[in-house]
Parts: sequence; structure tokens; C-alpha cells
Amino acid sequence: MRRATSSIRVGEELVLRPASNTRTKDLLEAFEETWPEVNRAMPWINPDADLKLQISEFLSDTERMGRAGLLHHWIMVRPWDNSLLGLIGFDRVTRSGQASWNLGYWVRSSEQNHGIASKSIEAVLRWMGEVEDVSIELKVDPLNKAGRSTVAKVVRNWEGKRCIEGDSSITVAGVRTIHECHVVTVGPKGPTN
Repeated sequence: MRRATSSIRVGEELVLRPASNTRTKDLLEAFEETWPEVNRAMPWINPDADLKLQISEFLSDTERMGRAGLLHHWIMVRPWDNSLLGLIGFDRVTRSGQASWNLGYWVRSSEQNHGIASKSIEAVLRWMGEVEDVSIELKVDPLNKAGRSTVAKVVRNWEGKRCIEGDSSITVAGVRTIHECHVVTVGPKGPTN
């Protein structure tokens, strides 16, 4: 079932708002703060091209496709000062043959290690499973210790599994790395743990 991307209140300290072109400047600032790490989370970024234009086009596309329910991306926002903390979203680029969505996320460097990624992931997985059961891939760079820990927690909470068939090579800045794939199924019943 398709539905438009909608805002998700995670708690007093975190709101997920549908990604839109109105946040281009904020996202550009956050990307520049976290460069080059952000390129690992978003390998589609071409460091030799105009970053502002790439971000603007990405946000325009995701906003349009989010309204149509074709993909879902949110800006992580601290509500009291409207600060952009990161980005999280689902697309249809899957490799396992066992999932219909792929989940990706990124938190700006100044906001890492505060549980923002874990809280956001749990919130979007619940949102995605509100209507029906759906299987989702999570990919992680095996050299990213924090990312592996976050994904392991999600897999435990949702009784997911490692899915070697979905492992894929991702090239970032000329370096090719095999990212490990995990699959979780979410639904109206919620997480198991």
C-alpha cells in the first residue's frame, strides 16, 4: 500500500519531517560539517560536482516521490531550535530479493553518539509497518563499528536476519567496500523485543 510521507514525532527532543527543498541550505551545512563521512552514507554524491545543486535536486525528487508514496525520506530535526540533525529514508534499491525497501540514514558529526540514529530508525520502522507487514534491508559498512552496533540492535529488536545474498559493493571516493545486508520484517504487531 502506498501512502505519502508524513511527520513522525519521536519524542520531545526529536521530530522527523518529510524531506523538502526548503532545507537545502541546512542539509548542505550539515553535509559540509561531516564531509567526507557523509559520502559513505550517500555514495551518489559526486564530490567534483556542485554539492548545493545535487542536494537541491535530491530533496526536490524525494519530496515529490514522498508525496506519491514511492519513497520516504525525513529530515531529523530538534524541535526547539529547528536544527537539522540528520537524514533517514527508504528507497527501493534492494539486492537481497527478500525485501521491498532499503533503509539508509546519516547523522551529522556534531550530533552523533546521542541515540538519534537508533530512535529515528525505530520510529520509521514502526511508521512503515503501521499498515501491513513489509521486509526492509539495512546495509552496513563492516568497518563502521557504530553503524554495525546500531544495525545489530535493530535486527535483534525486530527478529531480523543476516542476508548474505544482499551484500553489495559500494564505491566511495574510489574505494570499494562490501556492505553487509540484514533484513527485518516490520508490521502492525511492532517489534518483538
